[in-house]
Amino acid sequence: MQENLCLIFFFNAKKTNFKEFYLKIMQNQFSRHIYSMKNYKKSLPLNAKHRFVFYFAQAVCLALGVFFVLGCGKSLIDPQYVLEFPRLPEEWDMMLGSPQWKLEWTDNEGHKKSKTVSGKTEIALASTWANAVIAKPFWPKKGIEAGVFKPAGAIFPFDVSGEKLILSWQGGVEAVLYDELAAAYNQANSAAKASVPRLPQYFDWARFRQLFSDSTVNADFRSDPWLADWENIAARIVQSGFDKRRLVPEARSSKTASVNAGPWIGTSPFSRPLLFEGIPAFPVRAATDTWVSSEGILRCNAQTWNFVKFNY
Repeated sequence: MQENLCLIFFFNAKKTNFKEFYLKIMQNQFSRHIYSMKNYKKSLPLNAKHRFVFYFAQAVCLALGVFFVLGCGKSLIDPQYVLEFPRLPEEWDMMLGSPQWKLEWTDNEGHKKSKTVSGKTEIALASTWANAVIAKPFWPKKGIEAGVFKPAGAIFPFDVSGEKLILSWQGGVEAVLYDELAAAYNQANSAAKASVPRLPQYFDWARFRQLFSDSTVNADFRSDPWLADWENIAARIVQSGFDKRRLVPEARSSKTASVNAGPWIGTSPFSRPLLFEGIPAFPVRAATDTWVSSEGILRCNAQTWNFVKFNY
């Protein structure tokens, strides 16, 4: 029976949705999924003599599956995915209206791609490794360029649902960390690269996203993950590994500005609008942050601030 495992594997894989099956492999569920095939429900009692044959057959099946997927003239897996964008925060929608989106991803040939869209679209993804998609909202008529407001995003294959890739605001945090990890690894010294290859493709994304609801993680971070310094977090992951104790807000102070009372919306989809009764005082750090009111755009940091009115 062990010798026929490959035939059983492919016979049943053809009866199932091959794309869904392949995604399960990508999501590290291969060992469980091989026993849940439609016509192969019973576990195989493996003694020591047959164990090597079983695992060798399992490896051959996976290798042949990848060969058929990637090596055939017509791919069994369609790499095109329709993107489903998240709903805008209510305050963004009321004050700014519908945005355009700047998309950034890696295609199925490993090339960096980007495009601007206003609505439904689909993209081809690299389907052989974990891959990030970033969607940056922007409002050109308001003078708000891509990259000012925090992005939505997704990590393939974890956010695939059928023929769709589901983008979310939490996924935007994860996708930015993905890019920051890649940048930090490229900048790391040779010793760090040689010890453990901490590339974003190998990061435990499934476990990481559970931390957003982990009560042992800093509460302010969980309320708004964009308060953290992700560039610094990524650099430290590459140097010494992941530690959830680093998931904390970046230090901020307060700075007053001679502007209207608000409400002021922040660039994070998780932040709450600011409405002042007295002199407006904004949370600031060394880097410049942006706040938007119905009258215009405020940019401020620990040293200074600048307000630009909308030109309607």
